[in-house]
Amino acid sequence: MTVKKAAKKTTGKADKADNAEKAGGGKSGKSVKAKSVLAGKELVDAIVSVLEDKLAERIAVIDLRKVSAAADWFVVCSGDNTSHTTAVANEVIGALKQRHGTAPWHYEGIEEGRWALVDYTDVVVHIMLDDVRKYYNLESLWG
Repeated sequence: MTVKKAAKKTTGKADKADNAEKAGGGKSGKSVKAKSVLAGKELVDAIVSVLEDKLAERIAVIDLRKVSAAADWFVVCSGDNTSHTTAVANEVIGALKQRHGTAPWHYEGIEEGRWALVDYTDVVVHIMLDDVRKYYNLESLWG
């Protein structure tokens, strides 16, 4: 597993993606039909770009490809307050759909804003308040 701070945009070829439509979700979140155009590292880079534009803090990219079957990548960042985390999550969803035609498989926690999760199947974005991020410490948990 590799944890990298996303200070600079990186380039790389995207992993091959399954472009089949998928539906899913949990009772607390909203599910959408996803037809992913971006995948893998290309999707991570697009997400990081949106996070930087929306002034998300302490952006970290965690490569889980060797340690998890649940997802290939986690992108973790912090927001200043619940309004900021909500705005960042909504921008990730909206910008990726508009710019790349990529919709999430599932998202939740956006309305509350303490911990928003946006799941693109192979890439999961976690946008948290600092106290929540410190408590769960995802960067160390997957270490």
